[in-house]
Amino acid sequence: MSDLLIDRRGPVAILTLNRPDAMNALSQALIRALTAAIIELSADDAVRAVVLTGAGERAFSAGLDLKELAARPGLLGMVEGDGARPNPIRAIEQSAKPFIAAVNGVAITGGFELALACDVLIAANTARFADTHQRVGVIPGWGLSQKLSRIIGPSRAKEMAFSGRFVTAGQASEWGLVSRAVPPADLMADALALAQEIAEVPGTFIADYKRLVDEGYALPFGEAMTLEAERSRRHNSAIVPADIAGRRAAVQEKGRAR
Repeated sequence: MSDLLIDRRGPVAILTLNRPDAMNALSQALIRALTAAIIELSADDAVRAVVLTGAGERAFSAGLDLKELAARPGLLGMVEGDGARPNPIRAIEQSAKPFIAAVNGVAITGGFELALACDVLIAANTARFADTHQRVGVIPGWGLSQKLSRIIGPSRAKEMAFSGRFVTAGQASEWGLVSRAVPPADLMADALALAQEIAEVPGTFIADYKRLVDEGYALPFGEAMTLEAERSRRHNSAIVPADIAGRRAAVQEKGRAR
């Protein structure tokens, strides 16, 4: 059985971390397979959205495979610190495709970082999140120390980083860490419905919008506003009135259908 399952449903691809007996821990083989799959799907014009989840109910991912790391001295530094090695976090961040994390169980340390790399996070209400780098004496190398404080604020991020305490899906939703928490039975249906809606939008538009949000988020607010103005002017100047009329009718029809 493969450690990574790839399921295509029309324009939506589903990536499932498939090591449930190991809480979907990220072995080197899984990291390589996941990175390669992300790069492949990112280059596929037929794919409009990707859902990333874990097999089973216990874990989205427990993070890097600590048994493997303990057996191979020096591997950890190469995994998180070497920019030349396969890196699924970077592959998601560099992809023009939207990624939805369907967090079905615990997301711990490296698994937490993997979820945070996605554009949208939806969690089962039984899911939990934890940064346990301090428990193993490891400094994050996949972005957790910088991303988390920007999402939930420095105080909450430091509480998680310094203590290793778990945060429930309900807390994560209140803090804005995930979009929402849903019953486990509804998780994949919810994530797939969102992915299908996104897939209805032209891929080039989603790619441009994703890039605008991500690049702006990394800038001071004033510079980000200038970036938006420049991109808006360039994009919108190419739109003709007939396009607006046709799209308006489509939006109204979709609204009535809902």
